Amino acid sequence: MSQYFEIHAANPQKRLITQAVAVVRGGGVIVYPTDSCYALGCCLGDKEPMERIRRIRQVDSSHDFTLVCSDLSELATYARVDNTAFRLLKTLTPGPYTFILQASREVPRRLQNPRRKSIGLRVPSHPICQALLESLGEPLMSSTLTLPGDELPMTDAHEMRERLGSRVDLVIDGGYCGIEPTTVLDLTGETPNVLRYGRGDVSMLSL
Repeated sequence: MSQYFEIHAANPQKRLITQAVAVVRGGGVIVYPTDSCYALGCCLGDKEPMERIRRIRQVDSSHDFTLVCSDLSELATYARVDNTAFRLLKTLTPGPYTFILQASREVPRRLQNPRRKSIGLRVPSHPICQALLESLGEPLMSSTLTLPGDELPMTDAHEMRERLGSRVDLVIDGGYCGIEPTTVLDLTGETPNVLRYGRGDVSMLSL
């Protein structure tokens, strides 16, 4: 059975955040809340926990992971961002958006879209997520916690721990955070393209 931490959604306990980051750095897979829904996360450079997440989700090697970054500066380390994209990113971050951008050399090839050499990145606003990223000092490699056969992401941390068992190393209970996924914006072209409508508002884009 995995570890289970109850972390305050507005004022995360530093001691528990430190322990959670130690699990990630040790090659563990964690469940954590974001500003859209719960996600599975692991260390960026570690292939084994990434494969564990694929087995949990029952997805193949073409499944796209998202790099969850602490801020716009960190995001720009892992993606090629021109002036137009930067202005939009500055407006929409932090928030419930995933951005598809051209990957930089900092992104391992196995995480890039094999054809387009792109990567999904986001900067969430959830305090627990932000505390984890600040302590970790690098992005979390993440995937939405939707189990095979389920239509919606999981919302109850106790159920997550019961259903996932020892397949994850830690479940962080940060309370209810929603079931609506992020809005996905493709910024690799000349104009933004909405690939998925989700929690993030895109009315300002006049699409």
